[in-house]
Amino acid sequence: MNSDLTRRGALGSALALAACGPRANGQPAPQGPVTPLRDLAPFPIGTCVQAGFLDDPAYAALTSQTFSQLTAEWEMKMEYIVLPDGGFRFDRPDRIAGFARNHGMKLFGHALVWYAQQPDAFVRLDESRTSFGRAYDNYITACVGRYRGQASGWDVVNEPIRDDGSALRDHLWSQRLGPIDHMVRAFHVARAADPEAVLFINDYNLESNPAKLDQYLRLIDALLKAGAPLTGVGCQTHCNADLPTGALTRTIRALARFGLKVHVSEIDVSIVRAGGWFVSREEKLAAQARLYAEALAAFVALPEAQQFAFTIWGVRDPDSWLVRENASDTPLLFDGQGRPKQTYRALERVLRG
Repeated sequence: MNSDLTRRGALGSALALAACGPRANGQPAPQGPVTPLRDLAPFPIGTCVQAGFLDDPAYAALTSQTFSQLTAEWEMKMEYIVLPDGGFRFDRPDRIAGFARNHGMKLFGHALVWYAQQPDAFVRLDESRTSFGRAYDNYITACVGRYRGQASGWDVVNEPIRDDGSALRDHLWSQRLGPIDHMVRAFHVARAADPEAVLFINDYNLESNPAKLDQYLRLIDALLKAGAPLTGVGCQTHCNADLPTGALTRTIRALARFGLKVHVSEIDVSIVRAGGWFVSREEKLAAQARLYAEALAAFVALPEAQQFAFTIWGVRDPDSWLVRENASDTPLLFDGQGRPKQTYRALERVLRG
């Protein structure tokens, strides 16, 4: 018997049983059988992982059978790959890539250039030995080239807009290579390293800050006019449960106007960060499920050619960065026991049409 079908059947049975389980965090589990999202979607349904999480057989099974694309949460960023002496390490990224390959999943690269990471090896670069620009190019080439033919796309530039939306961020890369030029250069180097990968720009709070969205749209336009081989637009979609109805739909439609691939790249919905107008936690949970459904419905409404992937930023609640900040948050699709929540059922309903 096909081992993948065996695992898939086992997971389906487990999800069906979990759907009838007890309440978790005050939230009733959905009733009835639950279908793996990857079986329902005509586009990749993604999640983020850390290499160490894959040691847990239950986590690994839940991840591989529910999702069809993997993003490394942080182990494909400079903070892990670039060593103090300027060398690179790829052991954990390779493990995530191998897991994706072995389970028939796509791999998404995240992220090449990020203002928040400025490794000492770059800060202390000896220009007499190699130029800053050459080292920058070499890093991008090494990362993209290593996963050429496997990674379907890359976040080439991550979070370039200031939080208030007033301007581009100022950081090591922009100071050394130019505010726009460092981005254009990164896209060209990434394209040379993998001509087939979809190359993205990616940012957050676009749905909650109109000024930031406007600045983001202007930057995309500027990069395209400068000749950058930018072929995808990412919207992280880290939301709070009190986000007004319609904000996600308007944002995704605005990003689609360029005709590029669109990636809902890091969606989670915080209960704890929501404002105080909710009467009860149950109302927050209902609003959370509504936002997940709205985001997916807006994505599904895009032209098929623009639907790159819909990625949830984590698998089980305890694995989320939001829960590491506040243990009472429940931002994802599964609880700590791997039981699907009403957020899962909301996405299932959208995909069933």
